[in-house]
Amino acid sequence: MRSDVKTARPDSSVLEVVEDMNRYGVGSIVVVQGRRPVGIVTEEDVLRKCVERCLDPSRCKAKDIMTTPTVTAKEDTSLEEATSLMVTHRIRRIPVVRGAELVGIITATDLIENKPSLVQRLGKSAKTVGMRE
Repeated sequence: MRSDVKTARPDSSVLEVVEDMNRYGVGSIVVVQGRRPVGIVTEEDVLRKCVERCLDPSRCKAKDIMTTPTVTAKEDTSLEEATSLMVTHRIRRIPVVRGAELVGIITATDLIENKPSLVQRLGKSAKTVGMRE
C-alpha cells in the first residue's frame, strides 16, 4: 500500500486533476470529502467522460466524471483479498481506508512490484472480463 495518495475535492476542475496526475506521475486521483473517499478519477474517466464528450476541462468538475461508488479495502485487508476485489470489480486501483478515512492506495503496479505471484491472477482476469481503470 502506498500512503501518499494524491487527492482532489469533488469541486476541483478536471484540468486541476489532470495537472496533478501529470505532476505526480500517477494514473488516478482519489476524490475525497474531508478524508473520506467518495470517488476516483482515472485517466480513462478523463478521456471517456470529458475529452470524448468535448467538455471544457477547466469547467468540468471531478464530481462530474469520477467513478463512484468507490470500492475500498480496509487497512488490514491482505494483498490476496485486495487482488480479489480488484478482479471482481474489474479495477486496477483500490483506495485503502481506516474506518471511513483514506489511508492509502493499492494499484496493479504495486502488486507487480511487490507480489508478482498475484499478477497472473490479474492478467487472466483482464483477458477474460476486460479490465478497466
